[in-house]
Amino acid sequence: MRAVKGESNSGAPLIVVVGPTASGKSALALELAQRFQGEIVNCDSLQLYRGLDIGTAKTPIGQRCGIPHHLLDILDPSELATAGDYSVRARAAIGEISARGVLPIVTGGTGFYLRALLDGLADGPSRDEPLRARLARLESGRAGRLHRLLRRLDAGAASRIHARDLNKLIRALEICILSRRPATEVFLDGRTPLEGFSVLKFVLEPDRQALHARIEARTREIFAAGLVDEVRGLLACGVPMDAKPFESIGYREVIEFLRGALTLEQALEATTIATRQYAKRQSTWFRRETGATRVGGFGDDPQIRSDLTQVTGRFFANLQA
Repeated sequence: MRAVKGESNSGAPLIVVVGPTASGKSALALELAQRFQGEIVNCDSLQLYRGLDIGTAKTPIGQRCGIPHHLLDILDPSELATAGDYSVRARAAIGEISARGVLPIVTGGTGFYLRALLDGLADGPSRDEPLRARLARLESGRAGRLHRLLRRLDAGAASRIHARDLNKLIRALEICILSRRPATEVFLDGRTPLEGFSVLKFVLEPDRQALHARIEARTREIFAAGLVDEVRGLLACGVPMDAKPFESIGYREVIEFLRGALTLEQALEATTIATRQYAKRQSTWFRRETGATRVGGFGDDPQIRSDLTQVTGRFFANLQA
């Protein structure tokens, strides 16, 4: 475990627990919430959605140890969520929690949402529906075209956006084209960082091979727990197959299975591979997090939970000194 002095040294305490998928973030966040009278604020873009429980590995209510969880199940699958929307909601949530004298603990794996929460985002240009339609047609004519275009206009944004994430690609290109600047530069301008909090960040960095083994096991558990039936149920309730949440890992593979394009075993294998790739991108993103305590293991490891409980205790002692 490598500790780095936190970025903030005054204000109300705020704990952040991040890392790649399957790294034990939820278990660690729950442990800290129980030890230090905390409440958890979700920072996973898919766990915002109602009905997406199994595929997002949402902690079941019965396993939340009575700890209140915020920003879970607040959107219908047909609604769109942006990092800016998340930032507004999350800042309101942690402000309300802290005002009650309770510790807010932000946890999840969506790095861009965390960046929006802590550092803020500048306002980009408004949506241009005709431009968005033209960009969508370009991609439908030849898959991968938008990602190649974004690499030319904003290599930094392209490195963070998956080639199949159509919504993010279109938005990034929309910003580049309308502002005539890289989207990365636009979002650096005029940001309003979170104020009034002293932040302790834990970044989980488990061994890659061990993480891959966990991902494979968890993927099989998710399918066995009824992921296909979860998707069928959402479709039966009127959620369209092209809803944005169905573009995410696990859900898109199940959609392909239901369409007959993949066997169930192929869908499971494709989900495992895509999750490994996603975990690698998450790890790369979180390596750029400054002012963090980096933890070489899983958040549900008893020794690591004990060690980080002590680190958190010292954090509180320093605040009160």
